[in-house]
Amino acid sequence: MKRRVLHAYLTEAKYESLRMLRAPSFAVPFLLIPVMVYLLMGVVFFGAALRHDPKAAIGVFAGLTVFGMMGPGMFGFGVAVAMEREHGYLKLRRALPAPRAGYFVAKMCMAMLFNAIIMVTMIAAALWVARLPLGWTQMASLAGINIVGALPFCAIGLFIGVLVSGSASPGFVNLVYLPMMWLSGLFIPLPKSLAGAAPVWPAYHLLQLSLGALGQPAAGSAMMHAAVLAGVTLALFAAAVERLARAGGG
Repeated sequence: MKRRVLHAYLTEAKYESLRMLRAPSFAVPFLLIPVMVYLLMGVVFFGAALRHDPKAAIGVFAGLTVFGMMGPGMFGFGVAVAMEREHGYLKLRRALPAPRAGYFVAKMCMAMLFNAIIMVTMIAAALWVARLPLGWTQMASLAGINIVGALPFCAIGLFIGVLVSGSASPGFVNLVYLPMMWLSGLFIPLPKSLAGAAPVWPAYHLLQLSLGALGQPAAGSAMMHAAVLAGVTLALFAAAVERLARAGGG
């Protein structure tokens, strides 16, 4: 029985991942934009300056890896769940002989797979194009943190997806995605007037963990950042599931 249930989870995760990989409008932007932006910023535009400032070069790399981690979870859950809920797919699933949690686990596995692919491309660009002075142990630690780091963004996307309509979901996801991208300090140091609010964004905490994995100074303790990310994930997943239960999956 346990083997059959595990097989059901793995099968659903496999086909959800294939479905999104075969969707050019989803796969192409999220898989290519992070490494393209990194190559432009870290090599073409500012490469000469960053070669003389390894700390800044590693900071740019860390920020852009976190940027890459945000999109698959937020849009893969936020837009997809809203549209599938609106079209009655979640109600249909209640009648299917499939694990109830399989739908959510499949989408989480999809987001983590996308993050893993993004990390492979980012690491390759950092080591062999930008020539960052980083070791494989540091890169492996960074990749592990960022792949698991998909989960809070999945939770944010899911929470949005159960609240808004399919047509409105891209706009609402962007209302969170775009401010978080800039106000969490991923790209540029924030002015004092904004720096104090940066910790409200999950991306800020993932960035601090990423910097720590790369041997760079990070604000706060790793345990605190991990606790915040875990808390956001659990709280928003619980709230979203409770909302779906009250709405009967619709």
